[in-house]
Amino acid sequence: MRWSKTFIPTMKENPSDAEIPSHQLMLRAGLIRQLMAGAYTYLPLGWRSVRKAEAIVRDEMERAGAIELFMPALQPIDLFEKTGRKAAFGKVLINFQVQRGDRLVHLALGPTHEEVVTDLMGRHLNSYRQLPICVFQIQTKFRNEERPRFGVLRTSEFLMKDAYSFGTSLEQLNEVYDRMYHAYCRIFTRCGLKYLPVEAESGPIGGDASHEFMVPANNGEDRIVHCPKCSYAANLERADTGRKPASIALAPNAAALETVSTPNATSIEQVSRMLKCAPAQMIKTLIYLADGRAMAVLIRGDHEANEAKVRRALKAGTLQLADEKTIRQVTDAPVGFAGPVGIKCPILADHDVPAIVNAVTGANQADAHFTGVNAGRDYKLETTYDLRMAQAGDPCPKCQGTLELVHGIEVGHVFKLGTKYSVALGAEYLDEKEQRHPLIMGCYGIGVNRIVASLAETCFDEDGLIWPLAIAPYEVLIIPLNVTDPETMVVAEKYYAELQAAGIDVLMDDRDARAGFKFKDADLIGIPLRVVIGGKGLKEGQVELRWRWDQTASKAPVDSAIATVKQMLADRKAEEIAKVPA
Repeated sequence: MRWSKTFIPTMKENPSDAEIPSHQLMLRAGLIRQLMAGAYTYLPLGWRSVRKAEAIVRDEMERAGAIELFMPALQPIDLFEKTGRKAAFGKVLINFQVQRGDRLVHLALGPTHEEVVTDLMGRHLNSYRQLPICVFQIQTKFRNEERPRFGVLRTSEFLMKDAYSFGTSLEQLNEVYDRMYHAYCRIFTRCGLKYLPVEAESGPIGGDASHEFMVPANNGEDRIVHCPKCSYAANLERADTGRKPASIALAPNAAALETVSTPNATSIEQVSRMLKCAPAQMIKTLIYLADGRAMAVLIRGDHEANEAKVRRALKAGTLQLADEKTIRQVTDAPVGFAGPVGIKCPILADHDVPAIVNAVTGANQADAHFTGVNAGRDYKLETTYDLRMAQAGDPCPKCQGTLELVHGIEVGHVFKLGTKYSVALGAEYLDEKEQRHPLIMGCYGIGVNRIVASLAETCFDEDGLIWPLAIAPYEVLIIPLNVTDPETMVVAEKYYAELQAAGIDVLMDDRDARAGFKFKDADLIGIPLRVVIGGKGLKEGQVELRWRWDQTASKAPVDSAIATVKQMLADRKAEEIAKVPA
């Protein structure tokens, strides 16, 4: 492609509304343009990179035995009502009514396709002999992001690969899950991403087990804990700690229990300021409804409760913070003054709580708190649990190491769904005894746009993007220094034609512009291999070759430079392939 014949609107300065490097660079390099909040047009360079990522995803899905299909984005709302996801998605689900003849039809734009694919397979998979099977698609998804931001990292419309497996047993599910997990490792390695597979919560999609694939990045919206000493990694919602159940013996220096007045102080911050105590000296008492039953959860004042851990510890199907009426029933106090002493519901405590000697807690009466609260005397515990968010410095749950906290961008997620959707939608198969059972499902998603955005967020320098060869919009950029010089253009045109004939993606900057201007644009758009033709070098019978990530250029004779370029590309591709898991 010739630069003058395509559309690459580069920008010199960072747009004022672009917050992070990937957003700034994708705008400046002419990859994307915003239509409205949460919706972007991919320009030619950006779309070429997206298509290359898509091709790698498709190749590895087919290699892993998945079968491609294509499902509609428009979906009937009743499917979401049957699975309970209309309520679970809430405002995120884009749904609306359309007039068809004399009736209104309620539809949704698919955020994912669990309902549609389960409905499809439930109609056509009748026998265990047809299983297992795994299908996938690459399609646009829609979610009503209330705060779309960070360019194409968080949008209301995005391109996603979603795959779904169906089987008769946990063994079949595990086998496909492992294949998908391995395929994801190959995909992200081939794309040039540095990633971490982390244990994750399933969230509103449901399911029993899942892993996210995270790209560590300073501006990532997700927080990840990982242990450098072993392979353990998990997102913050899922992360366990290596802390053990605490001793619940009364401390020898336990003070007397006293009531202090704390008018209008209902938060940890307000009480700690009023009583001049550290938040770590306080016990936060949270009242939850676990499957409708009131439970008090105790967390150290400077820690954050992990509701997924609380739900698992209680073996609860549903968990939500209690309403004001329930809080008054179990505490005899308004919201903000709950504490474990005399509370009228069961208590669950985090491991760190009994170690707080002479703690400050709510007094279960308005405008009052207790001081001198101690486990084993003032409230009873049989054991403790890991109930809080993991933090940097926590012990690793898998080894003797220490956890570190990093930010990350989620690019993929694999789930063991089980029978959540097949039961809700009646998707069953007949076994060898002609008995009916729900299909056992798995779900496997990749944000194709996010692969490109994550590379832009992590592969750049002060001059612009640095694409890995596999995802770069073009592999080679030819820069003739003076397009009005016939000798220069004869060589440039010859190189351009021969590289294209060899199947190499090549862009030629045929603009009549200053060399410095072209070089700045070349660095900005980040094409891996640059071939500079003209000037003193051409007079000496040489051209200049430089990888975008190298500080220095090399020289090659005009007559053999094409062969050198081909060999450089082949060697680089071999290096990248060597990193891909077998």
